[in-house]
Amino acid sequence: MPAKAANPFGKDKSKFVPIFPEFSPLKVKYKDVFDLKAFYEGLWEWCKEHGWKDWETDLDTFERFYGERVTTGGVKEIWIRWRAWKPAEGTPSVKQNDKEVGYLTYYLDIDFHVLGLSSAEIVKDGKKIKADKGEIEVSIKPFIEKNYEYEFEKHSLLRHILDVFSARIYKQKLEERQRELYREAYVMQTFIKQWFKLKTYMPYVQGENFFPSKAWPSHQ
Repeated sequence: MPAKAANPFGKDKSKFVPIFPEFSPLKVKYKDVFDLKAFYEGLWEWCKEHGWKDWETDLDTFERFYGERVTTGGVKEIWIRWRAWKPAEGTPSVKQNDKEVGYLTYYLDIDFHVLGLSSAEIVKDGKKIKADKGEIEVSIKPFIEKNYEYEFEKHSLLRHILDVFSARIYKQKLEERQRELYREAYVMQTFIKQWFKLKTYMPYVQGENFFPSKAWPSHQ
């Protein structure tokens, strides 16, 4: 069940700028023992702390889809899709559909695919811990919506200077925001890697992780 590319509210796709190629999102893959519920909640808290909201409800739910298939022996395959947004900082605001949004809006597609998930039990510090065992892959697809184009296009005078505005006046601001969202996507990827105790690379390694890892890779 491949994840569908996001298109918030069926808007004009030409208004969206992907940060990475469509078929090359950031990914993290882990296969071993971990607590799926704890990871879900940890990443959810991380998104909340970084200002992300559900693009339909403006709340902090994020989840737009959950699918589960149970095979022989109770082994599960799970698909989860989160869809989040937030206004880009430092840009003027406009009103769309009774919502205040910036000239530029950030979006995140976060897709989880879990394979071969089964119950597990490990012993840690002399205590038995119930956990999960399987493989999880998380894909991160960030993109920017150019809201200012809608405002220009519906204005009888401004629509004629949209191309000039985009190419000359607002080009630098858009590039700055692209770099900012690019960095935040890598910070998220690093958070996920650190949670799963996978190897990470500078400069996106974070300090103390306030969301304790509940992953127990066999190499540690």
